[in-house]
Amino acid sequence: MSDRRRAVITGLGVVSPIGQDVATFWEAALAGRCGIDHIKRFDTTGHSVTIAGEVTDFDASAWMPIKEAKRLDLFTQYSLAASDQAVRDAGLDLGNEDPYRVGVIIGSGVGGIREMEVQTMRLQKGGPSRVSPFLIPKLMANAASGNVAIRFGSKGINLDVTTACASATHAIGESLNAIRSGVADVVITGGSEATICPIGVSGFANMKALSTRNDDPKAACRPFDKDRDGFVVGEGAGTIVLEEIEHARRRGANIYAEVVGYAGTCDAYHITAPEPNGTVAAETMKLALEDAGLDKSGLSYINTHSPSTPFGDAMECAAIRNLFGSRDRQPPVSGLKSMVGHLLGASGALSVIAISLSIRDGVVHPTINHSTPDPDCDVDCVPNEAREMTVDAALSNAFGFGGHNGTLVLARAG
Repeated sequence: MSDRRRAVITGLGVVSPIGQDVATFWEAALAGRCGIDHIKRFDTTGHSVTIAGEVTDFDASAWMPIKEAKRLDLFTQYSLAASDQAVRDAGLDLGNEDPYRVGVIIGSGVGGIREMEVQTMRLQKGGPSRVSPFLIPKLMANAASGNVAIRFGSKGINLDVTTACASATHAIGESLNAIRSGVADVVITGGSEATICPIGVSGFANMKALSTRNDDPKAACRPFDKDRDGFVVGEGAGTIVLEEIEHARRRGANIYAEVVGYAGTCDAYHITAPEPNGTVAAETMKLALEDAGLDKSGLSYINTHSPSTPFGDAMECAAIRNLFGSRDRQPPVSGLKSMVGHLLGASGALSVIAISLSIRDGVVHPTINHSTPDPDCDVDCVPNEAREMTVDAALSNAFGFGGHNGTLVLARAG
């Protein structure tokens, strides 16, 4: 498959609980700084879970007119901010591009749940006439991809991917396919999520998915640790500019990494629980490596899904064992969610951004809050401190409710 069109990452953009630009995000991640705290966005009285990874002090007016922001749910605002950063970082002058060759594919697991909550309350209190006419365009999951396209005049392929926590990973994978197939030369892609609202937190809490470590929020998300008790809801957006390699080279673009492989599978097992033996997740990683034309022995690192749930982390570690064998044959791994929480449909995008920066800088971020080893999670999780190491090729995993599995392979661009 050496004649396939190749896709490289030329721009990055981030809105996260540990930074609202790439430099701040990466500095915090390498320092092991945690963005999880007590929820400030709403009154948590009566809630069993009162912690989250919130984006604090987000100023929508820095990215769009206030009138426009009022017509957009927060997840779309985040996506516009991250996408603007990524396009600027890529140095793209979209006015010089064929708009039909520029696509937008952005994932969101939930879409505008906060707006649905607000308008449902207005309906109950004031009747049908009180429901906003902007409800539907604010809550629909494709609002981010549509509004990003409007912002940049991108008239090429435009998709929303909604596969729960694998949404951004699948969005980037489908963007890779769009470039490989010749459908697009540039795709603005990633994911966005904003579910920190009473209904969102209550829904996850009542299904017993969340950590209840309310008295110690900074230590609540602890991937691979024996004392983990659930994930922590996070929010934000990650966007990358994915570009056909010769297109990028012709304009002298800075290249962070190449996306060389992608695979998606389904557990076909349970609507929320992962397939416990990790056989399908292992197959996903194997298929992605095959798509990349890489042998597993050439892999440097894995940025894991690792949500900090008892079953989710154990399943992913089983998958890694299934594919690589004993620990001495496994590459190091690390879990970004320990610092930002679980950004649901946006999480895979932040993982890809972290890998891109690791390839550039020769360092991987830690998994923080790792204090008690778990025999079921016998991996080198880069505990508590960043590690300098050369990253030539890495996997990014994402596994979502519904059994949706996605793996991307990134490599140093040659």
